[in-house]
Amino acid sequence: QVQLVESGGGLVQAGGSLRLSCAVSGNRFMISAMGWYRHAPGKQRELVARIPNRGNTNYADSVKGRFTISRDIIKNTVDLQMDSLKPEDTAVYYCHAAAGSSLEYWGRGTQVTVSS
Repeated sequence: QVQLVESGGGLVQAGGSLRLSCAVSGNRFMISAMGWYRHAPGKQRELVARIPNRGNTNYADSVKGRFTISRDIIKNTVDLQMDSLKPEDTAVYYCHAAAGSSLEYWGRGTQVTVSS
């Protein structure tokens, strides 16, 4: 089992920045990739950024150049630095971990609200 706990959400004005953090605990050695998803009202959940154990990170086109995902193996955290935020970035952001061939773990989510 893997447990994920997000923190760092909040309210920010357009153009501002926020940093989300996901604390990872449990059997983290089984994790093959970490990522952040978001779910906005009336929209489908979408992948924001993903960082695998091997290979390149990838980002949604809408956040490229503005968001940066990073992973700290020592601290067991996965962070999402969000800059130049836009109102359309408003959503609940979820930390995600993939393990094995089909296992997935999710955090409870953290609200990000960007005011215009």
